[in-house]
Amino acid sequence: MSQPRATSLPSPHVLTQPMVMELVGPDAVVRIDTSVGYHSRDPHALSIAFHLLGEESVVWRLDREMVLAGALGPTGEGEVQLRPAPDGELLLLLGGAGQRAMIRCDQEELARFVRGTFVLVPQGTEERHIDWRPLLASLRG
Repeated sequence: MSQPRATSLPSPHVLTQPMVMELVGPDAVVRIDTSVGYHSRDPHALSIAFHLLGEESVVWRLDREMVLAGALGPTGEGEVQLRPAPDGELLLLLGGAGQRAMIRCDQEELARFVRGTFVLVPQGTEERHIDWRPLLASLRG
């Protein structure tokens, strides 16, 4: 049986941007420095690293299309939910019931970042950017 011809992957691209977000608590709002990241080898997702004092960063991964949809209306289920805030910002609800953090961020700044990911990897071309070889090798192994 012949092997399928290997196609070359597009060059990988990485975007990162520091962004200030806020943890919204019942009695206070706390500023949190974050880094928003994107790697074209994982084309559907972006990451948000929350840089906490005295601790390692906590990283959440979000679907890039979900972030844009969350600016228009409530979206998501379970541990990741997004919705527009009345002040034009975006609320990210992260975590399970009873342990949920409410994060507020600049909706337009985050949307600009996400739109930049679509310039690097247009919608509908995501699968061409994934390196499937490690998975296939592990299945054959």
